[in-house]
Amino acid sequence: MSNVSYHISNLLEKMTSTDKDFRFMATNDLMLELQKDSIKLDEDSERKVVSMLLKLLEDKNGEVQNLAVKCLAPLVNKVKEYQVETMVDALCSNMMSDKEQLRDISSMGLKTVIAELPPSSSGLTLTASVCKKITTQLIGAMGKQEDVSVQLEALDILSDMLGRLSGVLVSFHSSLLSSLLPQLTSPRMAVRKRSILALGHLVPCCSPALFSQLTEHLLVELAKGPPTSMTRTYIQCLATISRQGGHRVGGHLDKLIPMVVKFTSVEDDELREYCFQAFEAFIRRCPKEMSPHVATVIQLCLKFMTFDPNYNYDNNEEDEEDSMDTEDGLDQESDDEYSDDDDMSWKVRRSSVKCLEALIATRRDLLLSFYSSVCPALLARFKEREENVRADIFAAFVTLLRQTRPPSSHHGLAVASSDHGASREEEPAVAMLKKQVPMVVKVLHRQLKEKSIRSRQGCFCLLTELAHTVPGSLEQHVPALIPGIIFSLTDKSSSSTMRIDALSFLHVLLLSHPPQAFQSHMQVLVPPVAGCVDDSFYKITSEALLVTQQLVRVMRPLEHNATAGDFDPKPFVKQVFSGTLKRLKATDIDQEVKERAISCMGHMVFHLGDHLGAELQDVLVIFLERLKNEITRLTAVRTITLISATPFKIDLSSILSEALSVLGSFLRKNQRTLKLGTLACLTALVTHHAASIKPAALEPVLAELPALVDEGDMHVSQVSVTLLTWMAKACPSSLAKIGSSVLPGVFRLVHSPLLQGGALAAILEFLKALVLSKTSNLGYSQLLEGLTGPFHCSQSHQSHQADGLAIHRQSYHSVARCVAALSSACPKETPGMVAGLVQEVKSPGSPDSARVLALLCLGEVGRSSSLGGSKEVQGVILEAFNSSSEEVKMAASCALGSMAVGSLNDYLPFLLKEISTQPRRQYLLLHSLKEVISACPVSSLLPHVESIWALLFQNCQCQEEGTRNLVAECLGKLTLVNAAQLLPRLKQQLNAGSPLARSTVVTAVKFTIVDQSAPIDALLKDCIGDFLKTLQDEDISVRRVALVMFNSAAHNKPSLIRGLLATVLPHLYKETQIRKDLIREVEMGPFKHTVDDGLDVRKAAFECMYTLLDSCLDGLDVLQFLDHVEEGLKDHYDIRMLTFLMLARLASLCPSAVLQRLDRLVEPLKATCTTKVKAGSVKQEFEKQEELRRSAMRAVAALLAVPEVERSPSMADFANQIRASADMASIYQSVQGGEGGSFGPTESMDTS
Repeated sequence: MSNVSYHISNLLEKMTSTDKDFRFMATNDLMLELQKDSIKLDEDSERKVVSMLLKLLEDKNGEVQNLAVKCLAPLVNKVKEYQVETMVDALCSNMMSDKEQLRDISSMGLKTVIAELPPSSSGLTLTASVCKKITTQLIGAMGKQEDVSVQLEALDILSDMLGRLSGVLVSFHSSLLSSLLPQLTSPRMAVRKRSILALGHLVPCCSPALFSQLTEHLLVELAKGPPTSMTRTYIQCLATISRQGGHRVGGHLDKLIPMVVKFTSVEDDELREYCFQAFEAFIRRCPKEMSPHVATVIQLCLKFMTFDPNYNYDNNEEDEEDSMDTEDGLDQESDDEYSDDDDMSWKVRRSSVKCLEALIATRRDLLLSFYSSVCPALLARFKEREENVRADIFAAFVTLLRQTRPPSSHHGLAVASSDHGASREEEPAVAMLKKQVPMVVKVLHRQLKEKSIRSRQGCFCLLTELAHTVPGSLEQHVPALIPGIIFSLTDKSSSSTMRIDALSFLHVLLLSHPPQAFQSHMQVLVPPVAGCVDDSFYKITSEALLVTQQLVRVMRPLEHNATAGDFDPKPFVKQVFSGTLKRLKATDIDQEVKERAISCMGHMVFHLGDHLGAELQDVLVIFLERLKNEITRLTAVRTITLISATPFKIDLSSILSEALSVLGSFLRKNQRTLKLGTLACLTALVTHHAASIKPAALEPVLAELPALVDEGDMHVSQVSVTLLTWMAKACPSSLAKIGSSVLPGVFRLVHSPLLQGGALAAILEFLKALVLSKTSNLGYSQLLEGLTGPFHCSQSHQSHQADGLAIHRQSYHSVARCVAALSSACPKETPGMVAGLVQEVKSPGSPDSARVLALLCLGEVGRSSSLGGSKEVQGVILEAFNSSSEEVKMAASCALGSMAVGSLNDYLPFLLKEISTQPRRQYLLLHSLKEVISACPVSSLLPHVESIWALLFQNCQCQEEGTRNLVAECLGKLTLVNAAQLLPRLKQQLNAGSPLARSTVVTAVKFTIVDQSAPIDALLKDCIGDFLKTLQDEDISVRRVALVMFNSAAHNKPSLIRGLLATVLPHLYKETQIRKDLIREVEMGPFKHTVDDGLDVRKAAFECMYTLLDSCLDGLDVLQFLDHVEEGLKDHYDIRMLTFLMLARLASLCPSAVLQRLDRLVEPLKATCTTKVKAGSVKQEFEKQEELRRSAMRAVAALLAVPEVERSPSMADFANQIRASADMASIYQSVQGGEGGSFGPTESMDTS
């Protein structure tokens, strides 16, 4: 310690030297010392250092002063609180000094101290006391009207402090407001502007009452009709507090809007600009509250976006000469009094266009009205003369285009492809856009040849967006656009970004339009693009190679639906090939260029391989080299995959064996994309070039495959098995040794509970190919043995279960499918196998596992090859219905259904008769019937529909819920067979029958909603409203199933219910409320237990709400939605878990709405996180509460990720509470880790 003190006192002594260099060096050394974490100062040293630094702030030398200021930063956290207060006092009094230099350096010092103060959330009192000290002094300084520079400094520091530490100054908010408001009337513009900034920082954290006081003050002042310069200040202040205060302005809009509208009619350009900026802030922050005023604002924007009083736009070319004359006349008159530099009208036009853009971005629901009113007006303004304004007009139009695209959902592309209803719903806007396309091109094609680079970039950006929004819409206009593209590519004055933008647009255009549209323009397109491939700037080369790749496709399109017509690519091949080859050979270029050159050349070989002649072999050798290079290997793998499938049979034998050995080594690499790419490449090579491959060449590949066939990665397994299938078909001799290597892995996969879908289908194909190839020593019986072996163990199924080695139910079905596949490949073996299976089921010594498998195998074999004639099989299955084992009974049920699919006429009448006459077996027989309806082709089912329908309706009022659900599923799937006739009949049943029958019908509708598009969709859309009326049914169980059906529709086919949300949501929200009349007390011995019969319905309603967030967000009033989420946060355990999830989702989807309700949402979250379970509770209670707290904490973490959340005092408080409690902080940290949050609580929780 003494060493440090001694060193510091030495430095302090040097600081008193008369030599400025000594003082400078000593101060610099002190700063370095203070920056060390290890330094600890004793009290005496602290006092000396602080007083010396304050003295140095008044040093004659400016450099010494600046260093002294820098020393203050590390010092703040190294000295005691009262020393910081001493510093602050001295700095504040110096700031009001008469000496300008001292004033400036002191205000810099204060800003430095403020920036270093620890955020209040870390719980230190230092920040609070220092801020209060500074604030008191600053409020005094602001009152010094005589010295403007002091005022300016004070306002500047105050803005800094409010921006960073506003939460600490809550007690001063009121006095700060009363000091700042008078500054708005200051004669100095700079003072007014800084006061507005300070008010902007004050607004987010101040109380609602204070916010209202500020707004009322502005309204009162504006109502007095002050001079224009003052009005500007007040309107500017309004815009700032709207931007910063966000949703709070919503309550005052009814008074504010008329006032701002009134001022747009004042002849002052700057004031109008501020008015539109205020409108924009209102629209972005309170879109819902602005609804009544939208029409007014649009009208004003459309009026003022054309406001250009000093310029005459003339469209009629024949009148052009006359207009020029009048303009000359005008110029002569006004020359002396008006110059173009004084023209501020462009600011009005720009702010009104930005306001329109905000409207388009926030109100997707008004899209159609925008197309009829705003779109033509924007198009008409593309001729705007001012470049800045034109850029904003383009930006607004691009926003309109983006809003026209179908809303992307949580399900991503799956929705785009499966939910055709969604795209159909978008059609009105898209249709209106398509009508405008000719006009867009007409206006833009002139501008594409303008000198202004910014304008051309705007045009390309807009056209790119248009091509994305309505692919194919520019096909007719390609001739008009090509000259503009070529101009930007060849114009010497074009910047590199300009050429990149032009190439990028050309790429999008080529991708989104048919090749025939460009073939007649190849003469002009190829030379400039080839020139860009040779460009010295790598980004241009890279973009040009992408375009070249598409041009090659245009020269000779090979897609299924494309026709090359009479176009001859020969004249262009050399020009395109030589430039690409040069880039392909170069090794000292950017990686992106290397990759794109490989890919481009690959497409050239694929499309034009027969035109390349002797050059082709050189190219293949380069591909092989690139395959061996770690940086380019993935692109090379994809390219070889492409060229091996070219229709022009090219000879790959020169590189084939070496390529196979390199590809084999890639299968060992721990890079999944490379593995998948390599497997696809090998499959393509084996498929198309089997004749050139020697069996030995495939050995390195086969050696790597066993490790890849594993349940750990089903997709890699599937692709590996597909490769094996092609080997079995094309190079069967290579699979001689497969029995000991890959096959055990394939069998393990078949027995895996995870096997399904594509991977299972691949294995079925493989087994068929393998048994037909007859090369391996594994024939039909060995494969059968390998598949069914584990099920015939001497141990019984039960002892398996006891050892924890139970075979999963899914494995039985997988093996049965495989056995059926083998049987279909070897029909001669089928009768013997069927006899064996029948024997297996009959034999009393067979374990249950073997019986279950034998029944399922019989079913699957019967499905593919009719076993209808065999009475023995039928008898065996019926006998199995009487088994004591539930699993055997279910297997018999599946088998009967599968056989009925294979021979419908033999089995279906028998099945229906059994359902009617055997009530004890009814459930199992209905399972069989469900299998028949699900799997049979429509044509064979149609004759039997009436008899099945009648039978199902006899059973739709069954008391047993499981049976009713099965009947409903059968009804729903049967309706899909002939929707036009059966759906109306289903609808009629709603009016007849008991609540049980109604709930069965509504559940049946759920099964008609499938996630792929189906013919029933259009019919369902028309009548789903009638089925949803059951949400008002008096029976609670009917309402519950109606909610489940609604949830299914919202999840799988949102387009069905989007139009009905307005009528359905009130009933949905009604079901989220706790109903006292459904809560009853049940006596259980000495205890009373509360039962809530409404819980299931509420749960179903909240599940619907969660689904709607994903699929129909644009149809929800989020604030109303949040009211019900808020109620759910206080409900039962299950519902709270759901609402926490919803809250986290809402925080990312609609942060502004969540911020509006934040104060009300924080309380239930806080209550959940701080609740403790009573001591002595059971273990489950503790686990439940722990899970609830974790879930609540996830919602808190999502809220803390919202950018402006720290402005809410209640949220900042809760964040401090979490940090202060070790228990809550650890939960928060674990949740952050689990979510992959990169911030620890320390950084992300500093929320004050």
